[in-house]
Amino acid sequence: MKKGTTLEDFYKEIATKIPEDISKEIGHFNVFEFEKLFDKTKGKHIMPYSKREYYKISLIKGKNKAEYADKVINLDGSVLLFATPKIPYHWIPQSTEQSGHFCIFTQEFLTQSNVGLLLDDLPIFSPGSYPIFHLSEAETEELEYIFNKMQKEISTEYIYKYDLLRNLVLELVHFGQKLQPTMALYSSQKASERISSLFIELLERQFPIESSQQRLVLRTAKDYADRLAVHVNHLNKVLKENTGKTTTEIINSRVVQEAKILLKQTNWNISEISNSLGFEEVAHFSNFFKKRTSLTPLSFRR
Repeated sequence: MKKGTTLEDFYKEIATKIPEDISKEIGHFNVFEFEKLFDKTKGKHIMPYSKREYYKISLIKGKNKAEYADKVINLDGSVLLFATPKIPYHWIPQSTEQSGHFCIFTQEFLTQSNVGLLLDDLPIFSPGSYPIFHLSEAETEELEYIFNKMQKEISTEYIYKYDLLRNLVLELVHFGQKLQPTMALYSSQKASERISSLFIELLERQFPIESSQQRLVLRTAKDYADRLAVHVNHLNKVLKENTGKTTTEIINSRVVQEAKILLKQTNWNISEISNSLGFEEVAHFSNFFKKRTSLTPLSFRR
């Protein structure tokens, strides 16, 4: 089963240990220089951009292209980018000259109790938004100052440094919210392939189910269409053309696959599995499973 890039995966990718003092904090935060994580010989980022289990704010200087569902954004110069683990996109460098900074943090690092807001309620982290902002020279300098301050602060022994770092992250968030997002240029060329690719990526991000307390967030075709900022009918049409199946058929097939794994590899009861897979009633899950496998969940488990 595919999994999202965890913090452990991220640090393994960049051949760096997770700092001990960071791992002891509630939540996680770190800041990096972008240039050090860009492989100029291969023309790509050492760190994968596709599947993340953390939030990311980047100041990037270079020529790049971002793809969100049926939109393509061509970028040249300095940009500010906000990334959430809940919305997939593709980031494609167009040159080897890449520089800047970025910080990563988990949802636990910026909770409503310690910063007074919910990350996913903010426009720049909302489904349907295009959280990429072109920057002037003055804006770039101001953001570089904030990132440099982060990098200086994180290396200190100051006991309250993470409180200061939270404030600096919030400064980046509010800085971005005051900017006008870069206009997304519509492109029909290969748009259906991008939508299909991002849909599958978004679907796989829901799995694996690793705890009986975990529950599928996206369950219907409309849930996925809303997250990808396309109409549900358009998503169905695109997937039918590219895969021969409808959105609902693909979702249901993946849910059945996960149900089989949970029935065979865990000792959870049927009610727990049903709830984790997004069913309101055990009877609904049993009927769903039997319709697609000709077996009840209990019969399959035996």
